[in-house]
Amino acid sequence: MSDPGEQRRFLRRLNKVYGLYTVGLLAFIAALAAAEQAGLPKRWIGVIFLLATVALYAGIGIVSRTTDALEYYVAGRRVPAVYNGMATAADWMSAASFISLAGTMYLQGYGGLAFIMGWTGGFCLVALLLAPYLRKFGEFTIPDFLGARYGGHAPRLIGAAAAILCSFTYVVAQIYGVGLITTRLTGVAFEVGIFLGLGGVLVCSFLGGMRAITWTQVAQYIVLLVAYLVPVVWLSVKQTGVPVPQAIYGAQLQKLTEREKELAQDPRELQVIALYKARADADAARLRDVAGALAAERADARRQLAELRQAGASLAELQAAEKRLLALPADEAAARIAWTQSQTANEARAHPLGGMPPHGTPFAGDPDGTPAERAAFGDSRRNFIALVFCLMLGTAALPHILVRCYTTPSVRQARQSVTWSLFFILLLYLSAPALAVLVKYELFTSLVGTPFEQLPAWIANWAKVDPTLLSVADINRDGVLQLGEIRIGADIVVLATPEIAGLPYVVSGMVAAGGLAAALSTADGLLLTISSALSHDVYYRTLDPKAPGGLRVMLSKVMLLLVALAAAALATQKPADIVFLVSAAFSFAASAFFPALVLGVFWQRANRQGAVAGMLVGLSVTLYYMALNEPWMRGLLGVQAPGRLWFGIQPISAGVFGVPAGFAATVIASLLAPAPGPQTREFLDRLRAP
Repeated sequence: MSDPGEQRRFLRRLNKVYGLYTVGLLAFIAALAAAEQAGLPKRWIGVIFLLATVALYAGIGIVSRTTDALEYYVAGRRVPAVYNGMATAADWMSAASFISLAGTMYLQGYGGLAFIMGWTGGFCLVALLLAPYLRKFGEFTIPDFLGARYGGHAPRLIGAAAAILCSFTYVVAQIYGVGLITTRLTGVAFEVGIFLGLGGVLVCSFLGGMRAITWTQVAQYIVLLVAYLVPVVWLSVKQTGVPVPQAIYGAQLQKLTEREKELAQDPRELQVIALYKARADADAARLRDVAGALAAERADARRQLAELRQAGASLAELQAAEKRLLALPADEAAARIAWTQSQTANEARAHPLGGMPPHGTPFAGDPDGTPAERAAFGDSRRNFIALVFCLMLGTAALPHILVRCYTTPSVRQARQSVTWSLFFILLLYLSAPALAVLVKYELFTSLVGTPFEQLPAWIANWAKVDPTLLSVADINRDGVLQLGEIRIGADIVVLATPEIAGLPYVVSGMVAAGGLAAALSTADGLLLTISSALSHDVYYRTLDPKAPGGLRVMLSKVMLLLVALAAAALATQKPADIVFLVSAAFSFAASAFFPALVLGVFWQRANRQGAVAGMLVGLSVTLYYMALNEPWMRGLLGVQAPGRLWFGIQPISAGVFGVPAGFAATVIASLLAPAPGPQTREFLDRLRAP
């Protein structure tokens, strides 16, 4: 679409279509709100939200179906900048951003700002370093660029493998979020919820590729924007009377800080802390003699069961005693793992505020305190900076984000679309810190101190979805909920916000639909990236260069289906929380792609040997550090050696080691190998031309 007049007419049609869509969405929400007031059951509201939104996205996918390679891979290169920015924002606002960002800030306080700083800063790097050059290159994928810039199949194939690794890790997190939301909306089992939501992903990306995904993502962004802003604005009005949560953020944070000081000195909270400390000490004692402790606990459980049988206890009491016996670890190895996890959890809870840091405190420890406090301060600050670094460079190297640079009509619009992306993302990111503070203040003032028999229904409802995400227990047996007695996971804070705020259930359904839109939009882009790497970069570019476009598109669809099913199967195992999976994907992308892409654009001396060495070394260092220190990966790979943190950096920021290693390997290998030929200069001159 090179004619400016045709572009303007296309833009006007889009404005009309999505304007009507937005009005229809608001009318749909209003109608459901009226139906709720008239007595429509809550479960039906959730089911209607799920079916209506998935049907909408499926309809767009069906209308946008295509077998044309240009349309399937890059939406015909005719997406206007503002809509490409909106689609990129939806692609970006994954389950981690929508569901877990505010929840992470709820749990970590100031430390959660690293995600906002890193993710938004990464888009600045995209606009400055990569977007215009990738659009001038004008092919289909990031491995395409690596293959053309460095020559040969090796850079392309390694790039395809890295794209599959980081995108698959990322998509597992999205499908996990889909299962969580679908389960809450419909009440079905988590595993069933995953495959129900997966249908919404497949019907869009499978039929129409990038064309269907783009127009679906625009619709999804509008859903998730409305769903995110309504609860935070409502909470702001409820607590302060001001409908601009960003404006009252500081004042509410100050009130929250005062409440934190009160809770830290509350005698009942201190009693709960002492009980958790005693539990941690008991776990430590069991770990000193695992075999003896396990034998003693089995003997004690059997003795209690025998005494109950002799006393003629009720069936319920006998079943409870049998359950306690069966719940004991099967062998010494299982006991060691279980008691180590229990000790870690109890030690984390044996601190004020349920183990959470004070919300407004920048870093743990004290730079002017004891040696231990100074060390804690240094570790906390280094991890904050390392996470910002990984997220920034990972953002600038994520294949499913960079490929959107190929979909605009011109280089100028590619750069503009990044600006629009930042604008649309900031609409939500500026609200996330306020949402975390408002929810925290609401819980600290309204929920803490409530008798257990008067706890709101949302606690029991979410505990049924997944007890690891929310649980309460009367540790000190006083019948009143203390802050230390409730555990909330980051992945449900936003989804539970409407119920925490006491809003109508239709708002809960709307927020869940927004979270579903965020997860589905990102999953669509990621699955297309993986299937494109397999069908376009591996099959077409490497194995069968004469394959027609229709065959490549068909193969991409088959690959997409298989990858989606594999990701869903892994997501049912709940391998790790959403934020870790997403952050791991950023470390993979940063270490594998950032050095090769940036040096490929700005350093003519970079050659094939350097790119191959840089990608392999950077990715290997990142994977090694994660395998050495991340609990789930250690268990998966059977790593028995004790973890060793380098400079105290947590495995979520493993890319901080992989990226420098990748840069160093690229530079050294490039200098040791012959300089690239004149075709490289011609390639770069074309990219850098005004």
